[in-house]
Amino acid sequence: MEAALEGGALLKRSLGKVRSIDYKGAINIVTDIDKKSEIVIVKKIRRAFPGHAILAEEGGSLTGSCEYKWIIDPLDGTTNFAHSFPFFGVSIALERDGEIVVGVVYDPIKGEMFSAETGKGSYLNSKKIKVSGIKKLSQSLLATGFSYGVQDTEDDNVENFRRFLKRAMAIRRAGSAALDLCYVACGRFDGYWEMDLHPWDTAAGMLVVNEAGGIVTKCDGSQYTPYNKNILASNNYIHNKMIEVLSYS
Repeated sequence: MEAALEGGALLKRSLGKVRSIDYKGAINIVTDIDKKSEIVIVKKIRRAFPGHAILAEEGGSLTGSCEYKWIIDPLDGTTNFAHSFPFFGVSIALERDGEIVVGVVYDPIKGEMFSAETGKGSYLNSKKIKVSGIKKLSQSLLATGFSYGVQDTEDDNVENFRRFLKRAMAIRRAGSAALDLCYVACGRFDGYWEMDLHPWDTAAGMLVVNEAGGIVTKCDGSQYTPYNKNILASNNYIHNKMIEVLSYS
């Protein structure tokens, strides 16, 4: 939490002050602020746990203990941030022996800290949270996202979006997988799906959903880990209906 707060404070101070933008792909960007936030977060964690391994979006893998690994996204929602669209955050998870056991996602604009620890529930700041009780897909507010490789792949999620548009109450595409997952966890969204993701996008958020009483799988309903590319998260009630819609693709 301390590391997320420090990284988040830097993001908030730097909003609207991006000095450089580099392209990792046709539409996949990284700013100087992503890198600065990661330095702050990694330094904080390294100081406390010098022997642990780290997997961070911008810096890649840092060697350490094979038992513990920190998975870090210093700025989830970079495109939003670069355009001063205030929906982005910091995501930090701790993996122990292949299992995510701690996760935090911090939104510095709203001052919202989502957190979870295995077996201890999920929290928004100091308040315990749980998923929604919506049982019908037709009454559900869903979220999704589109791959940075959308221009080059046929698996572009557009057909899935069209199908859900016909079946759900509404769909939002806000631009931060980590926050989308946390919004499922606290009942703001009833379900969320996306393709072509990375461990730092979902590691913390998946634990927050699970500990809030939700469910996270691959889009076909099989077991999910943050190292899988596609994800489906929901309040449990609409999960099978969402799998049915996605099974057409």
